[in-house]
Amino acid sequence: MESLLTALRRTLPFGLLAGAGTTLAIAAMEQAAAMAGRPLGLIPFVTSIVLVLSLPDAAPARPRALIGGHLVASLAGYAVLSVAGHSSLAIAISVGLSAFLMHVTRTMHPPAGIDPLLIVDQQLGIDFLVLIVLPGALALAAFASLWHRLGRRLSG
Repeated sequence: MESLLTALRRTLPFGLLAGAGTTLAIAAMEQAAAMAGRPLGLIPFVTSIVLVLSLPDAAPARPRALIGGHLVASLAGYAVLSVAGHSSLAIAISVGLSAFLMHVTRTMHPPAGIDPLLIVDQQLGIDFLVLIVLPGALALAAFASLWHRLGRRLSG
């Protein structure tokens, strides 16, 4: 029982901070979707937010992976859409290609795998990349950096 309390004392502050940051980031994402007139389901950052705010030291949570992964994955989706069009097979290929490209470019960010799926399935134009994906990834990276700095100041 005591080891459970010790573990809870050690993890609770960061868990609360990660949860609060996630709540703020999701609320901002919902607001941005409403302002842009986009369905929330086309804003591909929920799992990215949870990852970068809950596991900031994990390689897939670092800015290079977050931003690069979303960019590479989206470009894979556009490449497949332009060559193969819209189909179930094209969706599968686009996600597989994105995983391969994120791996070889060392920008592995698993949540970005939703980007090519959305691009091919919804046949989204390049505006999705320019107006949603890149600004969203950049904003999330900046928010996560500031949030974690705040957390370090509060905890020590």
